[in-house]
Amino acid sequence: MIKDIIAAINKGENFLITSHIKLDGDALGSELALYLTLIESGKKAVVYNEDQTPGHYSFLPAAEKILHELPDVNDFDVAFILDCSEIERVGDKAKEIAKIKKIINIDHHISNNGFSPLKLWDGQASSTGELMFRLFKQMNISMTPEICTNLYAAILTDTGGFRYASTSKDTLWVAGNLVEGGANPQWISENIYESDAPAKIFLLKKTLETISLDMENQVGSLVVTKKALSEAGATYEHTEGFVDILRSVKGISISVLYTQLDDNLYKLSLRSKGKVNVEKIAKMFGGGGHVNAAACRIQGEIETIKRDILKAVRETR
Repeated sequence: MIKDIIAAINKGENFLITSHIKLDGDALGSELALYLTLIESGKKAVVYNEDQTPGHYSFLPAAEKILHELPDVNDFDVAFILDCSEIERVGDKAKEIAKIKKIINIDHHISNNGFSPLKLWDGQASSTGELMFRLFKQMNISMTPEICTNLYAAILTDTGGFRYASTSKDTLWVAGNLVEGGANPQWISENIYESDAPAKIFLLKKTLETISLDMENQVGSLVVTKKALSEAGATYEHTEGFVDILRSVKGISISVLYTQLDDNLYKLSLRSKGKVNVEKIAKMFGGGGHVNAAACRIQGEIETIKRDILKAVRETR
């Protein structure tokens, strides 16, 4: 399949690159690495994202090139859909993007629905960034420090700083190659993890007041409300990392972050330790992801949603 993707790149002239809403480091790093690779190969490329780039990823090379208004899709030969298990995840323009004659999906989510026959998919890979590295190696391109920086950021963030179970010896070998190619681990980590806005700290303070420990302290949860966001002067991007706080507590096997999107609509981010499969739980509510990291959206009152999630946890254990 990689050979077919390389053939499509060689034949194509104009490329659209996009990823999912609620952008993370893997999505952005993979997009920008591909963009730089295509541009340096003499191709034309555009990175389009529905959502704005979170502030702590604005340092990534070529981040300023990202567009948030979709150009005419008739201008593109090929569309790359990165880090998406289904095309709808790109947002409101999904149907329009789907009109592009050749769609290439590069993804590592086990919940991938196979929406594109031309794909590079590996549910065991740590990140889409790791898959991009495989592709670039097969292309025999010379990866610049800028490309290496983007890929390192992608892998770093989707492995939780190389802590998650998806981190394999291959993942670490790839990371080592990226450092050798010019990625600076300290500088990248400082920009991502040590550049929080004061609003995020104030939001965290309010969110910690919602801590709930259930099922004999095995399931921990936090709730981010629209009210808390407003009072802290924060945005949804400032919730990144909150779900991992309770997973760090001894005895907790599942942590859940309930983020209020509307009056009766919540986004759930689920994390787990060891072999506890939260992807199964998310899938029960129309979501998906990985064994140890998944997400879904549920409509309803928060207390009802929390009861339904705890019931689902019991049923899947």
